[in-house]
Amino acid sequence: MPIRVLPTTGILVKTIAPQQTPRPPDDMAPAVRWTLAGLSLSILLSTLGISIANVALPNLAQAFGAPFQAVQWIVLAYLLAISTLIVSVGRLGDLVGRRRLLLAGIVLFTTASVLCGMAPRLWLLIVARALQGLGAAIMMSLAMAFVGATVPKARTGSAIGMLGTMSAIGTALGPSLGGLLIAGPGWRAVFLINLPLGLLTLVLAYRHLPPDPARSESGRPGFDHLGTLLLSLTLAAYALAMTLGRGSFGALNIALLLLAAGGVGLFMRVESRATAPLIHPTMLRDPLLVARLATGMLVSTVMMATLVVGPFYLARGLGLDTALVGLVMSAGPFVSALTATPAGRIADRFGTQRVSHLGLIGMATGALALSLLPTTLGIPGYVAPLVVLTTSYALFQTANNTAVMKDVGAEQRGVVSGMLNLSRNLGLVTGAAVMGAVFAFASASTDVATAPPAAVATGMHISFGVAAALLAIALAIAVGADRLILRSGAPAPL
Repeated sequence: MPIRVLPTTGILVKTIAPQQTPRPPDDMAPAVRWTLAGLSLSILLSTLGISIANVALPNLAQAFGAPFQAVQWIVLAYLLAISTLIVSVGRLGDLVGRRRLLLAGIVLFTTASVLCGMAPRLWLLIVARALQGLGAAIMMSLAMAFVGATVPKARTGSAIGMLGTMSAIGTALGPSLGGLLIAGPGWRAVFLINLPLGLLTLVLAYRHLPPDPARSESGRPGFDHLGTLLLSLTLAAYALAMTLGRGSFGALNIALLLLAAGGVGLFMRVESRATAPLIHPTMLRDPLLVARLATGMLVSTVMMATLVVGPFYLARGLGLDTALVGLVMSAGPFVSALTATPAGRIADRFGTQRVSHLGLIGMATGALALSLLPTTLGIPGYVAPLVVLTTSYALFQTANNTAVMKDVGAEQRGVVSGMLNLSRNLGLVTGAAVMGAVFAFASASTDVATAPPAAVATGMHISFGVAAALLAIALAIAVGADRLILRSGAPAPL
């Protein structure tokens, strides 16, 4: 017979419980599901903000009478704000309360979206996009941090898989939704659509997010202002080095890279002496965490190749029109959206270590097939390997994030979540520059957009061969880190 405690007396009494069918131990309560709905919408809005603006750039250039080099800052301002601040806002959430900061981030993102839609000048639109990116950084970083605090450990993978599904949906939905809005109400609707979505997200988050735990002012650690500033400047220098010049490296790019390298060294020195460091140096001495971050960055670098190389090969190599190119490319995000949640369940059942290794092996296989098959099998030879690549990506990404977030301490969830998102964003930024440069070099053409089909096919072959090699390196890092943990006697990941 079960025993319970009378709340007002503390007396133990025996009660006879009615016969019931036991609930599965990993079942999530309705309150948790509503919480996940709010977190999922936060991720959807953040990724939609990236993909939906790209399709509007030609219309924005025409509306403001500006060159492409100017309007591309509408996208860059958003990405730079996320990349430079995502770790800092995660740490800030650990200190001041994640619920409070996430609600503020949703309000900021929604308000900035309205400002974007009402901007009368290009520079005002760029400033509003930077503010929108700050809101997105808060939502991205803290949404994953909340999973560890609200979801049972047995369902962590499933919950993170759900967030991955919403991220893929946001990426896939952006171009099509943006095209419909531009064809109808106009480019301003691309940003104003976030107003009703943002209000819905705010209501769900306000009603269902768990309250922040009470914190004593005397025991609260300080915020690392100097470390935050140094990390933000370092990441901004790296992101600008990778994006300016659209993949062609010049003196400015090299100078920015050197500045970023110096910033890393200075940041580590400051953190080793700080009383309340933004990123504690012991975290970066954890081989498993460093390996998870490194493999995540390499994987994101490879995934960017499908967005950089794929359109040129489909258009120039296979001669597809714009509509068909978009349809073929949408297969990747569509498959990711379908497989991310099941990937979480697989990780929960079979363990993150096995599933992440399987995902990396599958990605390497898909990248190698993309290097070889499209030139002989055409569209089926492109779509089939892409499906293998994106399905395996969902497996790896969900297992990798789950392995990191499952057992992290409550006081570090925000900053670790921010580091995971940062590794992904830096991989995407790096992939846009590096994989684009590899493709251009392999195609032996100064302008890939006008290169002959044979040259583009050669570029495709070499680019995804390099991608397969990068994934082999990622697998070696992951396996090596896991073996090191086992030899040291520490508990291995599930």
